Amino acid sequence: MRRTLLLAPLLIGLLAPALAAAGGPFGIDHRVAYDNSGIWKRSTQKDVEYATALTVLGGALLLGDRSDTGDTFWRAVDATAFSAATAQVMKWTFGRERPSETDDPNRWFKGSGHQSFPSGEVTLVASAVTPFVARYGAEHPAVYALELLPLYDSIARVKVRGHWQSDVLAGWALGTGFGIWAARTDHPLILSWLPGGFAVGIVHRF
Repeated sequence: MRRTLLLAPLLIGLLAPALAAAGGPFGIDHRVAYDNSGIWKRSTQKDVEYATALTVLGGALLLGDRSDTGDTFWRAVDATAFSAATAQVMKWTFGRERPSETDDPNRWFKGSGHQSFPSGEVTLVASAVTPFVARYGAEHPAVYALELLPLYDSIARVKVRGHWQSDVLAGWALGTGFGIWAARTDHPLILSWLPGGFAVGIVHRF
């Protein structure tokens, strides 16, 4: 997981070139030049989010829990579900205004209609990839490339002024934390709440 942590300074370096004029909880938050083009387009961000969620859920249902890969998919289901719920509660609690709403990164507790902190999308993507990194990273270092997904989403969300820099870093940390938790539990939690047939998986039924 240390390789994952090395990406955080890279993100800060890419997104915070003007720290002297920045604010927020880490002193790095500031608006960047708006860019909703190319790979940074909002539609592309949504494609990444939806593809990630569908891959995790689809893989879990297809493979069940009768293989290491299927078990890891179900752990990713746990991580994404619990981290998404936590991120949403935090959004309502902190009520932070987005950079699309204000140029002041210190506007917190402005009501539940303001949901900048933390980034829910970055939380989801980070929580989805972390169980796979935790399970296979040591054996197959190429799996660490999955961390490029939350890195991309973090940069993209800041570029379209959907989030401040601290929002995406907090989302990445939240998703990673739930991913590590899910990877270390004895059994996938949500799977244990479902009828036994889900553990078999669609592939193993036919």
